[in-house]
Amino acid sequence: MTRAVTIRIQHADFDVSHEIAALTGSRTDIGAVVSFSGICRGTEGGDATTALTLEHYPGMAEAEIARHADEAMARWPLTGLTIVHRVGRLVPGENIMVVLTASAHRQAAFQAAEFLMDYLKAHAPFWKREETVEGAGWIAAKTDDDDAAARWDKK
Repeated sequence: MTRAVTIRIQHADFDVSHEIAALTGSRTDIGAVVSFSGICRGTEGGDATTALTLEHYPGMAEAEIARHADEAMARWPLTGLTIVHRVGRLVPGENIMVVLTASAHRQAAFQAAEFLMDYLKAHAPFWKREETVEGAGWIAAKTDDDDAAARWDKK
């Protein structure tokens, strides 16, 4: 069977169930699909978020995501994966991204999904500008995200 990898960066919303169906199709070698859905939240700390604008470096973002997808495919026995990440202005409750990993067994799918999320959060070239009732500003990188990604470094 083929090992399908889909990576898209887009403005348009997506349907998670449609993405799962596209990944699994009529395949009988998939026993587990793990999904992570990132959703724009309306509160962080004390300020209410009214919108989040995501920007990326076209070409570079896709290449960086593909690099991590290739590593996940090499590290775990995956039958496929899908990563869809939105850009543009999003309001609370809207989808930001989805990561889907498929494997014959759940453990590989769970580990690969967690690996991809940690690396995407820390290293994918996206920039976030948060709007609140108090104003707008760029969101700084967090050391917690770097620490989470570092745990996957090969020893």
